[in-house]
Amino acid sequence: MRRAAVAGAFYEATRSKLIAQLEECFAGVRAPEEGEEVDERIIGAVVPHAGYMYSGGVAAHVYAKLPHADTFIILGPNHYGLGSLVAASKETWMTPLGSVEVDTAFLDALPRRIIDIDETAHRHEHSIEVQLPFLQFRFDTSTFRFVPICVALSDEDTAREIGEDLADTIARFKDEHKKFILVASSDFTHYEPEHIAREKDEAVIEAITELDIGKFYNRIFALNSSACGVGPIASVMYAAKKLGAKHGQLVKYATSGDVTGDRASVVGYGGIVIF
Repeated sequence: MRRAAVAGAFYEATRSKLIAQLEECFAGVRAPEEGEEVDERIIGAVVPHAGYMYSGGVAAHVYAKLPHADTFIILGPNHYGLGSLVAASKETWMTPLGSVEVDTAFLDALPRRIIDIDETAHRHEHSIEVQLPFLQFRFDTSTFRFVPICVALSDEDTAREIGEDLADTIARFKDEHKKFILVASSDFTHYEPEHIAREKDEAVIEAITELDIGKFYNRIFALNSSACGVGPIASVMYAAKKLGAKHGQLVKYATSGDVTGDRASVVGYGGIVIF
């Protein structure tokens, strides 16, 4: 069992307080009502992973748009450098809202080229954990599973290999008519003046929405972007393109300065859907 590592820090630690916090994140965000159609073309997303008070509103804008999936594949950066460089977890994960089962059948179907099974990489990492309460809030936990993959590498070759392995494995479940959604967990610019952060992030996000991986890497390097989830984002772009995605759409952008009022040093948060 993988216990919550950042409950009480990044988000509330009790069920009632966490539900209230999530309701606040979704305040003013229109989620599909019962019986209303959602855009089933969505197969990927980029979502921030900061404390909910900072990025929860941006995350909510993305999760409000996501259709239900049988399996959500969540890739997040490895902030602590622990464990394997590309590591999946097979353990059941716990949050204050209950448990979420891992899709072990999907993990068993993955080729063992680059993605290892290693719980150590996930033990303290927050980038994937903070996504789960949003899924639990939106969907009945008994109706979906997830695949957590912690990525410590950012180079394009690794991202291509991860993306191709994910796309090829998803394709193997085609006859079972399972719906998969890929989620890249990432914040964007870290600790720069807001006007600089917005300029850098706009350029990087443009490349993501165009699904232009070469442009994405060129802009990351040219702008010296401090986005922390470059590897997860590029991996999702590769997988989504191989699965037929054509473009992405920015649904919400904000910075920490929108909450703190401090515009001198901010973190940027972008919410993107890919279809």
